[in-house]
Amino acid sequence: MTNVAIGSDHRGTAVAQAIECQLRMDGFNVQLLGDTSGVPTDYPDIAWKVSQEIVAKRADRGILICGTGIGMAIAANKVAGIRAALALDELSAQLSRSHNDANVLCLSADLLGQTLVKRIVAVWMRTNYDAGRHARRLAKITRIEMGEDPKG
Repeated sequence: MTNVAIGSDHRGTAVAQAIECQLRMDGFNVQLLGDTSGVPTDYPDIAWKVSQEIVAKRADRGILICGTGIGMAIAANKVAGIRAALALDELSAQLSRSHNDANVLCLSADLLGQTLVKRIVAVWMRTNYDAGRHARRLAKITRIEMGEDPKG
């Protein structure tokens, strides 16, 4: 069973809770991290928590929500081993998994309606990594992450 860590800042609390319910109904193990009371929260703190769950292998995937999703993506991608992708539609969600093996989905609480968010999450969760020609590119990303020239 897939374990999913979800986190949001105060602007994404309602979206995070809706996603949690959706994923639980779909049979996923879900961990909601951070304060869900709506109290102002700094998104880098939440991005760190969710990323650490993935790096420590306590979660297989993560979902992060803030006002635009941009801040969460920037913060999460600073953690080695994290491939966070901002998705604003189903196609970007699908390609982030199939081509980039994204392990963190970043979403906007302010720019996306809940119906679209649910569709994006559903597509992202059911899409597998295609590997093949994309594996070479992921290896280059890993080299960059280690401070090396991606050309090897």
